[in-house]
Amino acid sequence: MPEPMDVHDLLALDRQHVWHPYGPMPGKDDPLVIESAAGVRLRTAEPVQGHTELVDGMSSWWSAIHGYNHPVLNEAARGQLDRMSHVMFGGLTHEPAVRLAQRLADISPGDLEHVFLCDSGSVSVEVAAKMCLQYWRSLGRPAKQRLLTWRGGYHGDTWQPMSVCDPDGGMHELWSGVLTRQVFADAPPGGFDAPVDEAYADHLREMIARHADELAAVIVEPVVQGAGGMRFHSPGYLRVLREACDAHDVLLVLDEIATGFGRTGELFAAGHAGVVPDVMCVGKALTGGYLTMAATLCTPRVADGISRGEVPVLAHGPTFMANPLAAAVAGASLDVLLAQDWRQEIKRIETGLRDGLAQARTIPGVRDVRVLGAIGVVQLDRPIDMTAATRAAVGEGVWLRPFRDLIYTMPPYITGDEDIARICAAVCAAAREG
Repeated sequence: MPEPMDVHDLLALDRQHVWHPYGPMPGKDDPLVIESAAGVRLRTAEPVQGHTELVDGMSSWWSAIHGYNHPVLNEAARGQLDRMSHVMFGGLTHEPAVRLAQRLADISPGDLEHVFLCDSGSVSVEVAAKMCLQYWRSLGRPAKQRLLTWRGGYHGDTWQPMSVCDPDGGMHELWSGVLTRQVFADAPPGGFDAPVDEAYADHLREMIARHADELAAVIVEPVVQGAGGMRFHSPGYLRVLREACDAHDVLLVLDEIATGFGRTGELFAAGHAGVVPDVMCVGKALTGGYLTMAATLCTPRVADGISRGEVPVLAHGPTFMANPLAAAVAGASLDVLLAQDWRQEIKRIETGLRDGLAQARTIPGVRDVRVLGAIGVVQLDRPIDMTAATRAAVGEGVWLRPFRDLIYTMPPYITGDEDIARICAAVCAAAREG
């Protein structure tokens, strides 16, 4: 291995060459340099505000649900490296991918039994859209080529997913005149425990009925809208969508990339509503944050429909599709998750977040505090000063990544009660200073 770089030299090269997500080039603010991670702690290359370790309140963008340097996941990666790190998936197959596909089919809602393994969450949404459009083409209804979603959503940064992100308030507004024009319903009323607003339910039904002849599918994030605003909504609206889609011959896609694998208190957020989609996207926590991998699952109805078409194949094949190394680690991550009482762990975290974030309600400028499963959100009445808010959280020994008017946390499931309290203190500090 090369000798470790001097931190200042590393940052200079970073500014010169590395384009960070959602940032300018060259960057304006130096990122923190992380040299290692274990458990729920990120170890910095040099002290930052008196800390050499930061409790990770973000699970590395919601993926590292088991924390870092996990022995079971490490062993799965090492063992697979000794066999093969990669092999093309066209014309070949291998045990890690087959076992993972079977496992996903077994634990997913209903008859989502066909699994397309791909590179990232955004690509899984691309694949889902392609499945739905091709399904209707195969059935001789090519006019059904638009997607309906509700405002406030986020589905990724590649082309088709950008078209179903919020068209006005989202980060992809820049492309509104270029992207495919999709159909947008109003954002769902807030509140996981709120009763279904029948006027809004009628709005959803009317939108689907009005556009049914041109709609291939409805796509939404179930129960929690993630990067679009960290908003929670009643599971009842998922049932409204399912019924309306069935009544008007429209497919239903649920984007579980952020919500899947226990984050909301159900293994998949669709479970809160007892709804089975036609297509489901998963990613992020699939490999426990070790390697990039996602999946698009569909029912036999969708797969059979595509297979009956003039082009009877799904023309999509990422180079690293079903990467054996990622598939092996994903299988190990699911083993770790399902071998424990994950529901109790999520409930424990939820209780800790509710207790710890309650004090945020008294902070001037706090508009709302909401918690669901292992998700805690503090919303301000103004845009956040991200630099000040991040500095305040780091001062408490915690890594957070606020955005827009939100300071939120999605901690790893192994986070202990003391560290949950520490994360909550950091969220409140960020709310005061940001």
